[in-house]
Amino acid sequence: MKIDNQLDTTSSTLRQAQDDRENDKRIIMKKIKFALVGCGRIHKKHAETITKELTDIAELIAVCDIDENKAKTVGETFGVKYYTSYDEMLTKHPEVDVVNILTESGNHARHTIDVVKKYQKHIVVEKPMALTLNDADEMIKTCDENNVKLFVVKQNRYNLPVLKLREAVENGRFGKIVMGTVRVRWCRPQHYYDMDKWRGTWAMDGGVFTNQASHHIDLLEWMLGEPISVFAKSSTALVDIETEDTGVAIIQFSSGALGVIEATTATRPKDLEGSLSILGEKGSVEISGFAVNEMKTWNFVDDIEDSKEIISDNAENPPNVYGFGHIRYLQKVCESLMNNSPALVDGLAGRKSLELINAIYESVETGKEVFLKFRPNRCKLGKME
Repeated sequence: MKIDNQLDTTSSTLRQAQDDRENDKRIIMKKIKFALVGCGRIHKKHAETITKELTDIAELIAVCDIDENKAKTVGETFGVKYYTSYDEMLTKHPEVDVVNILTESGNHARHTIDVVKKYQKHIVVEKPMALTLNDADEMIKTCDENNVKLFVVKQNRYNLPVLKLREAVENGRFGKIVMGTVRVRWCRPQHYYDMDKWRGTWAMDGGVFTNQASHHIDLLEWMLGEPISVFAKSSTALVDIETEDTGVAIIQFSSGALGVIEATTATRPKDLEGSLSILGEKGSVEISGFAVNEMKTWNFVDDIEDSKEIISDNAENPPNVYGFGHIRYLQKVCESLMNNSPALVDGLAGRKSLELINAIYESVETGKEVFLKFRPNRCKLGKME
């Protein structure tokens, strides 16, 4: 009888262990539930990615915008509940795991901090994560204190040619890197800025450096490392806005490499390019296209690969300047939450490019070379005119 009882106990324990493993598997495979705050221009990339590309691991629960017509249109388009208040949305949908902050750049910090303090949700925030370093620091601190993750959208890091370039940098293929250059030659005519009052303002948007070129500045830092100083000039050439539509910057990196940023939204009549090139003692790589999406040059002195094959295998043809990176980015967000793994671009990584952007504006205002690390004094970003 004792043996039978022991067998029954053992069988029960084994069944329980099997059930626990099945429960663990279901937990791991649970879809990550998203909600969007802000239904402006970028919402479509997030909503379509979640509802069309990542349906096996992600689910869109609800959207909100203070403009009811926008919220309703987006909600009905994607078949989800819509709200004009994220407080109402998150109170009615406690199942939400991640809140995507897609509001005006100047509101990113306020909305992130409020959502995290009240609801302890993980955050995906569009670029730039904030306009001021103080706001960025407060976002990072708040997320840390509430034990939630902060993901800063830098989707171009996941472009195929960018990943191939990063691999070459990590493997030391370039030897000593001499120079890195990014060029943003895009078209944003007056009617683009006139669509919303916050566009092209210091308090809510910033200019081409902050908005359109922020991804490219991030890529330049990702490839070349720690910046020491920057000297910059800017102008407002073809549109009537507070901020700049054209600018150039020269960066000194700790490695000794020089960086060049050329950025403008005054290209006419349409977008020309968004490119990145890295030159080193042992090789040269240029990624072109209008969304850093096309491998144009792949030359190394060791010549261990077929450059024509590399070029053909690392070319993408996105429909617009956003590219395909949001799909890979949000997939990594889901995987990070499912596996409790680090994010490629967390709050600290997002802050790095923001500090450089602030330094660029400081240099523009002072007419002097600005050394990092620093705290802005004359930089207008995030301030009312």
